[in-house]
Amino acid sequence: MLNIIWIGFFLVAFVVACIAFAFGDTEIFSRIIDSTFAMSKLAVMDVALPLTGIMTLWLGLMNIGERAGAINVLSRIVGPFFSKLFPEIPKGHPASGQILMNFSANMLGLDNAATPIGLKAMSSLQELNPKKDTASNAQIMFLVLNTSSLMIIPVSIMAMRAVQGAVNPTDVFLPILFATYVSTLAGLIVVAIKQKINLFQRTIVLWLGGITLALGLLVWYFSTLSQEEIGTVSRIAGSGILILIIVAFVGGGAYKRINVFDAFIDGAKEGFQVMVKIIPYLVGMLVGIGIFRASGAMDYLINGIG
Repeated sequence: MLNIIWIGFFLVAFVVACIAFAFGDTEIFSRIIDSTFAMSKLAVMDVALPLTGIMTLWLGLMNIGERAGAINVLSRIVGPFFSKLFPEIPKGHPASGQILMNFSANMLGLDNAATPIGLKAMSSLQELNPKKDTASNAQIMFLVLNTSSLMIIPVSIMAMRAVQGAVNPTDVFLPILFATYVSTLAGLIVVAIKQKINLFQRTIVLWLGGITLALGLLVWYFSTLSQEEIGTVSRIAGSGILILIIVAFVGGGAYKRINVFDAFIDGAKEGFQVMVKIIPYLVGMLVGIGIFRASGAMDYLINGIG
């Protein structure tokens, strides 16, 4: 399907460009070629390079957590629940802890931390995948839940609203909480039906019920706070939990008497290697989209839908 979509970008763009040229737009082909260079630069300089630093940092920290045993502890905590949603993941496998870390970062609105951890989790799932050219059920479930992304504290979104001059940047807190909860639950149900996972198992019901109760209590707590207090609590909670995780990983590594710095460097190298693998995909997709947009096909599509 991805192959068909990518080919479609070029063929449709060319047809639309020819029509535009026939109607007197003599610069259309120049704009398309310019877009290929611009999008290639965007993919590498504006997306891949900044993300490389973040990937290097967080995969280094994740490697410390794995060697210190923190990831295994997280895996055991969520093991009973994840074993029902991700039956392909062996008990105690690091992928469970990585998935939990990704979900936790997403719930806190910490996109910079969630992205590299999510890529690491998907890489671990790929190692378990017997068919390397086809997404496994576990990868599909993870992708859907990661995309729907339950967000409890939208720190990044509230910060952006504040920068843009929103009167009450925290107004979106409850709508985002409800919307992402429903989207995550809907995604879980659809994939579970497709993969024939029984959602009425006792473990799943207890976990989902507990999460729903916790979210209800959180909504009640935030409903007692003012707009300013919501923003303050959200920022402190998001940043505080993140630094707590970092310190816990480093402290756990020191307690286990591992070489923490070497562990960080080994994980950081893996982060760089992951980004090198991703760059061709970024360039390919962004160039295809750029050509499609530069030809005017994107405008026709959007106007047609409108």
